[in-house]
Amino acid sequence: MGDILVVAEHLNGALADITFEMLAHAKTLAGQTQGQVVALLVGGSGEMTGQLGAAAKVLTVAADGNFNPALHAPALQTAVDAAKPQVVLVGSTSMGMDLASALAAARNLPLAAYCTQVTAQGGKILATSQLYGGKLLVTSDLGAGPCVAAMLPGYASADAGKAAGSPASEALPAPADPGKVRFKRLILPEKADVDIQAQDVLVAIGRGIGKKEDIAVAEELAKALGAAVAASRPIIDAGWLPKARQVGKSGLKVKPKVYLALGISGAPEHIEGMKGAGTIIAVNTDKNAPIFDVAHYGMVSDLFDVCEALTDKL
Repeated sequence: MGDILVVAEHLNGALADITFEMLAHAKTLAGQTQGQVVALLVGGSGEMTGQLGAAAKVLTVAADGNFNPALHAPALQTAVDAAKPQVVLVGSTSMGMDLASALAAARNLPLAAYCTQVTAQGGKILATSQLYGGKLLVTSDLGAGPCVAAMLPGYASADAGKAAGSPASEALPAPADPGKVRFKRLILPEKADVDIQAQDVLVAIGRGIGKKEDIAVAEELAKALGAAVAASRPIIDAGWLPKARQVGKSGLKVKPKVYLALGISGAPEHIEGMKGAGTIIAVNTDKNAPIFDVAHYGMVSDLFDVCEALTDKL
């Protein structure tokens, strides 16, 4: 029997979707390893513990509610020593990347990053990971365990990992040495002229737009749709649109009714920010673009041709 340990991630007093996605994945994996799902909550509240009903047990560590890798990393190592799981699931996020590598190094465990799936077959743990922005998948043999897998957001249903209940709770001691890092404050982005998180329809542009002047084509379509223009990171990094328009892991998470992705390849970091959209429509000249894996509708075509036709029709 091999238990699956899920590291719960939270920010500003709320559990992140990746936590529930990993719980859903862990339930399936635990069925294969004939173990149970155990969650680790560092610095969370009692209310959060109650939201982790998909786990059979919740390990808690008392700490400040804000993420601090100097404290959370040793807390995770203590939890692994206590629970002795076969697999540790950590989010492939800015927080999770700090924890997964530190755990793997401290306990000499194999680590697979950018995972979309983890399975148990023939007594071995197999992890499927994305490479080159999702254009290549590779399966790694992590042995019989214990091992660590960093799970990409968006590849499991968060709803499937949400379950009401009162899981057994066990308090673990906080690390004796809190480390040298101190949390000071969380700096939130400034409010923008347009709140893309409040929009029902978004027209999102990516590298395929070509040049700054051509953003006007997307803006014209957005105006006809009563929508707002958003963008993937390359557009923001180029300085063509303000940071408040960025969708993705290092930007904002959006859940519009319709998300029209124009010239966006669909890197995991971008998908993390828009996977919750009601309807995803993708337009890209590359038929193998990862964005088509999450889109409900897709067209392999030049975005300018599509924009012109849609704007004329509207």
